Amino acid sequence: MNFNIDEAVEVLERTPKTLEYFLSGLSDGWLHCNEGEGTWNATEIIEHLIEGEKNNWIPRLKLMLQEGESKPFPPFDRFSHLQAIGEQSIEEKLHEFKTIREQNIETLKALIEPELHLEITGLHPEFGVVKVRELISTWAAHDLTHIAQIVRVMAKRYKEDVGPWAEYLSILKK
Repeated sequence: MNFNIDEAVEVLERTPKTLEYFLSGLSDGWLHCNEGEGTWNATEIIEHLIEGEKNNWIPRLKLMLQEGESKPFPPFDRFSHLQAIGEQSIEEKLHEFKTIREQNIETLKALIEPELHLEITGLHPEFGVVKVRELISTWAAHDLTHIAQIVRVMAKRYKEDVGPWAEYLSILKK
């Protein structure tokens, strides 16, 4: 097992800064490109990450610690951010994500004592019994998944423009 809560927190702390540095100030062409119908662009991914911070990770963690397996998590609508209509700039969205994430990391640190809480179980509505360490591992891996998704989507924007070099750019083949 590779899970280490301190290492997971390292990723969770860096994600907002990484995304802020990478996305702030980019043109709409970069922020709104996607991989086709039904896929997300960078802006939508940031909105999804904000929704997760508000309604997924910490609420589920608290429920696990309070209720154990006696009460399943409420379902998380992974697509709810697509219904929201907002006029925030990418910088405002990134700031919101960073602010909520900082609060959530403080909450995580206050709630979890690794030697006591990591093996506590809860009840996921789809997967059944899950552990606190699995939830936190998933949170970190979820961040990495969406960072990779943003990079892939942006690279594919130039898929037709790189000409024969596409053969050497594995990110364009997925």
